Amino acid sequence: MLTEEQMQSIKEQLINQIDSSFPEDKKEQAKQQVGEMGEEELESFLEKNNLVKSEPKSQCIFCSIISGKNLSYKIAENKKAIAILEINPISKAHTLVLPKEHFLGEEKMPNEAHTLAKKIAKKIKIKLKPKEVKIFFSKFGGHQAINVLPIYNEEMENSPRKRANEKELEELKKILEEKNKEIHEKHQKIEKSNGRMWLPRRIP
Repeated sequence: MLTEEQMQSIKEQLINQIDSSFPEDKKEQAKQQVGEMGEEELESFLEKNNLVKSEPKSQCIFCSIISGKNLSYKIAENKKAIAILEINPISKAHTLVLPKEHFLGEEKMPNEAHTLAKKIAKKIKIKLKPKEVKIFFSKFGGHQAINVLPIYNEEMENSPRKRANEKELEELKKILEEKNKEIHEKHQKIEKSNGRMWLPRRIP
């Protein structure tokens, strides 16, 4: 039996796949059909299309994203967590930081996830200039996430969400990845300099 939370997560993922792979003239009809599915219809659809191996409730959308099985817009990563753009954001560049392991409580969230969330918040402040950036927890299908929410007007945790289009997400991905690429290029230049790092001469 699927919970309301699980049904919503699965439907969002299916709609995302429709947006990225269906012909334009068939997208709206397909998305409408997914949106109108009840619990039994959704479970039957997942089984018929081999989208689950056993019980649908054992499937976690976030775990599928982390493993690379499902499409996402990843902007950063470390050993314990990844940061992806929310496809149904409250505001522009709303980001989810996901621990790579399926944790059941906030108390088990790895420090690396908190560190990544703070880095993303700082980057958003610099790049997009919101009034502030809020950080809060949420959970989908038992998988904890840290939300990094830019505040441009009066957005709150329970503010309405609006589906972001693929072009907008790709543009935000490029903007927020830019700094990482610059740092990576600098490290490569240092490594190529005979293994030595050049520093300016210190003046007493």
